[in-house]
Amino acid sequence: MDSLAAAPGTGPATSPLPVLRKPRPAAAFKDLPTDRTLVMGILNVTPDSFSDGGRHATADSAVAAGLRMYYAGADIIDVGGESTRPGAAEVSVEEEQQRVLPVIEALVKAGALVSIDTTHAATAEAALAAGAAIINDVSGLTIEPAMVELVARSEAPYILTHRRGDANTMDSLADYTDVAGEVAAELAGIRDKLYAAGATPEQIILDPGLGFAKNEAQNWELLQNIEVLQAMGHRVLVAASRKRFLGSLLTVAGKAAAPAERDAATAAVTAISALRGAWAVRVHDVSSSLDAVKVAARIAPVPRPAAPAAGHS
Repeated sequence: MDSLAAAPGTGPATSPLPVLRKPRPAAAFKDLPTDRTLVMGILNVTPDSFSDGGRHATADSAVAAGLRMYYAGADIIDVGGESTRPGAAEVSVEEEQQRVLPVIEALVKAGALVSIDTTHAATAEAALAAGAAIINDVSGLTIEPAMVELVARSEAPYILTHRRGDANTMDSLADYTDVAGEVAAELAGIRDKLYAAGATPEQIILDPGLGFAKNEAQNWELLQNIEVLQAMGHRVLVAASRKRFLGSLLTVAGKAAAPAERDAATAAVTAISALRGAWAVRVHDVSSSLDAVKVAARIAPVPRPAAPAAGHS
């Protein structure tokens, strides 16, 4: 029984019929909290994502998982239908949409604010039509021209992630002299394409792309220098959850920690990112990171970088 209904015969629900929650008004980006770092819950509707592939591969199980995150306090639910882990197989746009659109529609009807995790403009546009409010695109330097046009036309908030190559080539492209500076410069190049198409500065959210064409040392260096991205004048999203470099850090007796054993380390990264002013963190375990951002906000409130003023800088 998912969290939309009360089990019959339990508590006040003594009727043989389940008691369903009424649809809620759709959440709005402008109404997100501004006094703390936000928590974005990861919902992979895939059979092959590195941490939870296959757990939510059907629409029903994905909706139930998304509702659990929503009622646990996630500010945003990030729905994706294609794994972006190194070596992942591509899926067709049609299959990707079949996976994600019913899930997005159900979560939006329940009142959740949803982002679509896709590198394909056609899927992003269909997801916006289904009620998604944010585009989360990890294509990086391979961004589709149609995505650039869509971002400008839709005026939707857009998470611009740094990545070189694709799932099959990115590990071979982790060659940097100054990883934070080069990531910022390459993101600025994509940002300029978005500006040229008519996108506005306040739409853009930056993600350094931890694990995408970066080795372990480079991931840590990026986290240590997150202010380099913040200096570009946009909100910054940190997506470290359960990633390989955390597993390596937690190696015991020569064995890296499994993805499900990395949530405490993820929450630690969340707390530090919150103290450094990250706009949001993208995580698998919502509860531990929500606790972390609340503690960080209580101990040392950090002014969030304001949305850029109108006009390009």
